[in-house]
Amino acid sequence: MGMTMGMNRSMDSNTHRHALVTGGGSGIGAAIALALVAQGVCVTVLGRRADVLQALVQQHPDSLHAVCADVADASQVATAFAEATARFGPVHILVNNAGQASSAPFLKTDAALWQQMLAVNLTGTFLCTQAALPDMLRNGWGRIVNVASTAGLTGYAYVAAYCAAKHGVIGLTKSLALEVAKKGITVNTICPGYTETDILRESIANVVAKTGRSEADARAEFAKGNPQGRIVQPAEVANTVLWLCGEGASSITGQSISVSGGEVMQ
Repeated sequence: MGMTMGMNRSMDSNTHRHALVTGGGSGIGAAIALALVAQGVCVTVLGRRADVLQALVQQHPDSLHAVCADVADASQVATAFAEATARFGPVHILVNNAGQASSAPFLKTDAALWQQMLAVNLTGTFLCTQAALPDMLRNGWGRIVNVASTAGLTGYAYVAAYCAAKHGVIGLTKSLALEVAKKGITVNTICPGYTETDILRESIANVVAKTGRSEADARAEFAKGNPQGRIVQPAEVANTVLWLCGEGASSITGQSISVSGGEVMQ
């Protein structure tokens, strides 16, 4: 209870600020967007599926705005940020949540798969951060939170491209955090373990299709990797974002925070 009250106080100063959340239509991104709105932040949700984004916006039409873009396309990102800024003003908080995971043995990971994993997970983070940073520098305040994965902290078999991209996000985070450390801007990475998202559901479906195991058995296998024996919930990741965006976390920068029940410990 004490932690929750402290978090709420630290978020008070974010009222009337503008956050942009990529991959914001569902799963972790939607949970983050709704959590920020509940703290008085206006939020632009960016994604590729207009119908999903609009369904979310209808929950809070005055505080949520949707823009469609592929984060790996520089021109689309520029257009999306211009539209977002026209609606809610400069972006104060950027949450780079858009991501994609595909698995394949290393020798069956072709150049197209490799480039796709880098494009969505790493280049998208780079492009969106470049779009948001100038206004943060002008305002002397900003919060950049990159949602990576425990795959950015350790290795997993059969997802070499995904792991490489997420490790890259962490390297980018550390470098940029040092560049802007004296500018009132913090840059951090959150590394969730297996979380209740579309990516997890697709992974479970792949296991079922390839092994013939039941969905329940496949889900239990993923949960087993978490020492708490469960799947992380999107709201738990969102709560970590809220904390990092508050004034109480002003000294937290360049960090990679594992939200994984202890699966990966720093």
